[in-house]
Amino acid sequence: MEFDKHFRKLYLPLGMYALRLVNDAPTAEDIVSEAFTKAWIRVEEGECIENFPAYMYRSVRNECISFLREKKEMIGLENIPEIDDETVDTSERDAKIWRAIDNLPEKCREIFLLSKRDGLSNQEIADELGISLKTVKNQMTKAFSRLREALSSGHKPFFLPFL
Repeated sequence: MEFDKHFRKLYLPLGMYALRLVNDAPTAEDIVSEAFTKAWIRVEEGECIENFPAYMYRSVRNECISFLREKKEMIGLENIPEIDDETVDTSERDAKIWRAIDNLPEKCREIFLLSKRDGLSNQEIADELGISLKTVKNQMTKAFSRLREALSSGHKPFFLPFL
């Protein structure tokens, strides 16, 4: 098994999945890291993991449930859905969106995140960064253009669900 290939492909989608369950980015990252560490140990001990992506999603789900139990956040624990194709697709879509955002030029990314993640108006962004309103609008146009390009497959329009 090519562990590093699986790691590179699954780390961010699993992180997005864990984040939806525990609602805390550092905790989600720790959970995914722990799940990969446990899987690595099993592989090193000679265990053959047939469907590695399914195994990892199940492991991350179980780690999230353990974390929530330890925090005594049992409310809604029974509502954590089983892992299905939609769960995996959503996690992969979220990871793809964040990779595209990470690939924006620095200033463009900063303005985009202030707008979409932090909910600031264009004027508030301009005031906070000490730039013109026109620059903010131009950078947002550039961000949307680059994100559409990075996220569309072929010529189909791509809807950007913001996280």
